Amino acid sequence: MTKVRKLSILGTRGVPAGHGGFETFAEHFALHMVAKGWDVTVYCQADDGPPGPVIDEWRGVRRVTYVADSGATGTMKFDWMCVMHAMRSEGVMLVLGYNTAVFSALLRLSGHPVLTNMDGIEWKRAKWPWHGRIWLYLNEWIGALTSTKLIADHPEIERHLARRRSKRDIVMIPYGADAVTEASEEPIKARGLNPGRYLISIGRIEPENNILPMIEAFAARERELQFVCLGKLEPEKNPYHAAVLKAGEGRVLFPGAIYDAAVVRALRFHAAAYCHGHSVGGTNPSLVEALGAGNAIVGHDNPYNRWVAGPDQWYFPDKDACARCFDEIEAGGERLQQARAAARHRFETAFLWSDILSEYEALCLAAIDQKSV
Repeated sequence: MTKVRKLSILGTRGVPAGHGGFETFAEHFALHMVAKGWDVTVYCQADDGPPGPVIDEWRGVRRVTYVADSGATGTMKFDWMCVMHAMRSEGVMLVLGYNTAVFSALLRLSGHPVLTNMDGIEWKRAKWPWHGRIWLYLNEWIGALTSTKLIADHPEIERHLARRRSKRDIVMIPYGADAVTEASEEPIKARGLNPGRYLISIGRIEPENNILPMIEAFAARERELQFVCLGKLEPEKNPYHAAVLKAGEGRVLFPGAIYDAAVVRALRFHAAAYCHGHSVGGTNPSLVEALGAGNAIVGHDNPYNRWVAGPDQWYFPDKDACARCFDEIEAGGERLQQARAAARHRFETAFLWSDILSEYEALCLAAIDQKSV
């Protein structure tokens, strides 16, 4: 039987990537596979326009775009339309996330090889209401049982999935990032910052990311360093956001969410350290990007962060320990330089795009080989 080198990528907002780990990966992998001679389709969301599907081409990638309403119902409708369209095509189906695995299971039932990146343990996250957690829990099971192969982005996720499926059907492949060896100083100077004289946090402002304890730890005493907290804030709607702003009032810079990649890259690259309070999930793309920029890391102490960043960084279980981490970084010296060097070494040994994309490609080839037997 002839091997059909066709790949469809589902589960993202599409390409080119705006922001988000899955979108960034989808863009890198789609372009990688096009360069390798594959016929690649990426399913994309649009906020407005004709009902779809709108089909066009971007850098050799076939894009199938549907308009998606905001909210969970809109996302489910979008995923359903994508699956219905993909069922009529050939090749490997790469599904990023399991939130609507009840739909993507139809791809498997129709005879397609389905590779599912199982993301983090979404149903455990406190931000979801009880009915949302039940939905995610059920879909995790459906995705685990119906996919051809499961992809875990972290050893802890791999261990979790092994409770659902045989280890031989699970592959551990983390996220990648681009190495950053230089960046303009203009974006940081425009914000009144000096290279190496500030700490930075980038991510959603929510309790499971421990933003408030980090801000309180920083503001506990006068410091020579500044603290920059990037993330969307809506204090009039969100009490946690209001508490974060109050804790950092006059002491912390809150630029809001910044979607200009060059500005974010510069702010990260020139920081004294990257502060990562995420306590759940697998391999976090923002943490990997910090390693790629050679940032020293101040991370929440959990198995996810320790595996990604390695043993040579700073970790905190609580606010007081976080304050001590900041004290040590403020002191500078050899320890800080060692942490930066270790970050770059960890990145180069575990998170290079070239290695990660090749592993995904091999998985797709194996799926075709298995179907061709």
